[in-house]
Amino acid sequence: MTLRRLHDGCNDGLHPLESLNLAKVDSFATLVRGMGKTAFGGRCLGEALDVLLAMIRDTDCGVIMTLSGAMTVAKQGSIIREMIDRGMVAGIVSTGALVAHGLTESMGMIHYAAPDTHDSALYANGYNRIYDTLEMEANLNEVADLVTNILNRETPEDGIWSSARLCRTIGRHLDQLDYGTGILRSAWHRKVPVFIPAFTDCEMGLDLATWAMGKTKLGTEAMGENDHPLPEALFTSTPSFNPFLDLQEYARLVSGYPRLGIFTIGGGVPRNWAQQIGPYFEITCERLGANLDIPRFGYGVRICPEPAHWGGLSGCTYAEGVSWGKFIPVEQGGRYAEVHADATLVWPLLMKAVCEELDRTQET
Repeated sequence: MTLRRLHDGCNDGLHPLESLNLAKVDSFATLVRGMGKTAFGGRCLGEALDVLLAMIRDTDCGVIMTLSGAMTVAKQGSIIREMIDRGMVAGIVSTGALVAHGLTESMGMIHYAAPDTHDSALYANGYNRIYDTLEMEANLNEVADLVTNILNRETPEDGIWSSARLCRTIGRHLDQLDYGTGILRSAWHRKVPVFIPAFTDCEMGLDLATWAMGKTKLGTEAMGENDHPLPEALFTSTPSFNPFLDLQEYARLVSGYPRLGIFTIGGGVPRNWAQQIGPYFEITCERLGANLDIPRFGYGVRICPEPAHWGGLSGCTYAEGVSWGKFIPVEQGGRYAEVHADATLVWPLLMKAVCEELDRTQET
């Protein structure tokens, strides 16, 4: 009695794997492509190369890059800048901390490797620790001075700020001051909007808040003993800032592309805020009777070590996003790659391979 029919994988159209032969590796592109013919994380990285190149080369595709984690403190900021300068992305959605730490770097300040020191001592000496790296508080004060000077000199036409408006203005000022290379300066040059959905959860958000409080003339009723402002008076002042300006600008941005791709480092608020655009358009049609084309992502590359089984957005798969109407299903043409790894390990490899492939194509 035969229990199994023993098939031949070649006849069934399966893809054969190949041993990684380092003697044949002469570039990052050939290395990553060779890894794509192996297994586990290596194969995922090879798949990511194929999908990322496909979305970049698709001239009708708007690529949204979402960023979380301390990638600029981790010295990955130049990779972000190069992706902007090469025209690989149409928009960026980021945590505010990542942008602020990138600002200190672009303004010429330094991050340091954290020594084996008690955190209380680091605090006393003005060092802020991010895992194994230090951001000096003095650096962030320099950012605050820059933001304050800009706010004192600039006001949007309607008097209301959004994160994208402020990032554009900072980028323009960095260019006028000729402050090195950086994410916001490159984004301003390439007209790539930078959105920070959780703007109050970052240094620049606190800078804007304290600037607004400082512009308020506190009366004698707001003063306590020794002429110190009372919290209940001080913390009622708020800046003219509307996050819905960001949402609507982002909606207009993605509606201008026939197809969409997403490149994600980490997850968190930036990833979800960017991905929710499909559901936003869909409920707008349902509730308001609008006749809109629903934008859904058809390409996606994600680098994140978070597993799916914790239930958080950072680890959720693109397949799960299909159930929310955020992504085009694979069976309908969606192309996705997910690399479960620390971005500082694989992002440089991936982007060097991408750049080599693009440069080689241009040469031919």
